Amino acid sequence: MVAARLAEAYPGTPTELCALAHRNPFELLVATILSAQTTDARVNSVTPALFAAYPDAASLAVADPADVEAIIRPTGFFRAKARSLVSMAAGLVERFGGEVPTALEDLVTLAGVGRKTANVVRSVAFDLPGLPVDTHVGRLSRRLGLTEATDPAQVERDLDALVPAAARGALSLRLILHGRAVCLARSPRCAECLLADVCPTAPTSLRAARQAAGAPGAAAERRAPAGPAGTVAAGRRQRKERLPGRA
Repeated sequence: MVAARLAEAYPGTPTELCALAHRNPFELLVATILSAQTTDARVNSVTPALFAAYPDAASLAVADPADVEAIIRPTGFFRAKARSLVSMAAGLVERFGGEVPTALEDLVTLAGVGRKTANVVRSVAFDLPGLPVDTHVGRLSRRLGLTEATDPAQVERDLDALVPAAARGALSLRLILHGRAVCLARSPRCAECLLADVCPTAPTSLRAARQAAGAPGAAAERRAPAGPAGTVAAGRRQRKERLPGRA
């Protein structure tokens, strides 16, 4: 029920739902590494210049980190990110012929790439099973009673069991969009939530009223535009709570 309602409210494929502008797997990998501790909009503001200067792994692998730093500075933690990007590109050239691998086991061997980033690339760029777990996904999953785990890997396993493999990437992105727009960390907008009647952490009176009415609520009528230019405006202002490194 949760997945179906979110799919109705936030329609689209993982590629359409992803807010990071990219044209190929390499660009998505770079953008995802850059997205640590900043907004997708900020990442999208620097990647055109970055990709113009370094369009592929071969060119980025031999880049002067100082030049990369100058381009990506607005994203924050730019020195660490520049080192990760250059090292990641070198790994692609040395071990994968300059191409982004599809296997999770290969992706996580690259600098700056952890399971979450690998799952983003798999689900969005390659349309393969992958369920990235960020702070939004973890928070909403626990609030909705879909998991009790705090470990991202266990949250991923619990959510994987709820949906077909092909639907995992889209579910993650929809939870993120809903977490940015409605189910905020500090002040969730339960009165606007299309899941209030099935959410165990929603106010009891609201949940009972929704159940009696047999309707998911006002948010069910809202549709979140898809794509880099169309994510919910409120979500654009929500900073991702993750540090640079292997995400």
